[in-house]
Amino acid sequence: MSTTTKQAPNRASVTVAGDRDVRVERVFNASRDRVWRAYTEPALVAQWWGRGHRMTIERMELERGGHWRYVEHAADGTNHGFEGRYREVKRPERIERTFEWDGMPGHVMVETSTFEDLGDGRTRVVITLLFHTRDDRDGMVGMDMEAGMNQSFAALDRLLATL
Repeated sequence: MSTTTKQAPNRASVTVAGDRDVRVERVFNASRDRVWRAYTEPALVAQWWGRGHRMTIERMELERGGHWRYVEHAADGTNHGFEGRYREVKRPERIERTFEWDGMPGHVMVETSTFEDLGDGRTRVVITLLFHTRDDRDGMVGMDMEAGMNQSFAALDRLLATL
């Protein structure tokens, strides 16, 4: 059974479907090239990915088998590390990578992001998250993943307006 959350203007549509999947869709008012740059240039990723917190991009080897690692520095002094390996990079259309949060070691998901040029200066980003188990998926969704993603996407909107 599939459930969909409410979609407000400038918010991601998040759908929980199947046994282990989450689908996120968001349209940005920017060209695909600008959105791709914001997703793939470390200095730009650091400006939006961490929900407004300071980010350190420790590694970003944007190629098949390459390692990525980001560390978010929260206001309360805690650090949250995220990392994985790139499985596919097809400029400017698709990025597939593994994703693991230091707070839940061993619980790896596969994140696939596609970038669709809508032809009018806008880009649709669709992110599919495939979790190892339903419990992993439900745990992440239960930690208010949607709110965090929308905070990051709001920061991405602000960044894209300046590129």
